[in-house]
Amino acid sequence: MMSFLQTLALPEVGLTTVFVVALISATLLPMGSEPAVFGLVQLNPDLFWPAVFVATAGNTIGGAISWWMGAGAHHVKTRLQPTEGAATSEARALGWLRAFGPKACLLSWLPAVGDPLCAVAGWLHLPFWPCVFYMAIGKFARYTLMTAALIWVF
Repeated sequence: MMSFLQTLALPEVGLTTVFVVALISATLLPMGSEPAVFGLVQLNPDLFWPAVFVATAGNTIGGAISWWMGAGAHHVKTRLQPTEGAATSEARALGWLRAFGPKACLLSWLPAVGDPLCAVAGWLHLPFWPCVFYMAIGKFARYTLMTAALIWVF
């Protein structure tokens, strides 16, 4: 286990580590990727933009995986269980998401609700590529602003 962690150590393979951490953190696993991005940029300030782009790519791919997980879960549910009426608050939330469509995925950068939002977009079968496009915009903005703010503060 220790050699695996040493392999992913920031100074040796920083951008790969940022990509893997960002990808994993965008699935439904509770993990943050900002410390990895910030750590790499602190060690190598010239990697600010490459780190932001790599983190955005990893996090967007993770969001796309969550979209597919949601779509798959919906498919399984409809095969195993007849359609039932949704609870009022659940129906309202799903209605809101349907009304905004793929643009709602701009909010995929939000803590706690962003990753499940991607899965719900898949559940609702919102168009995949537009969802990925809006996820990427939101995640890019988050990494750019968060990393710049952390560098400015520290």
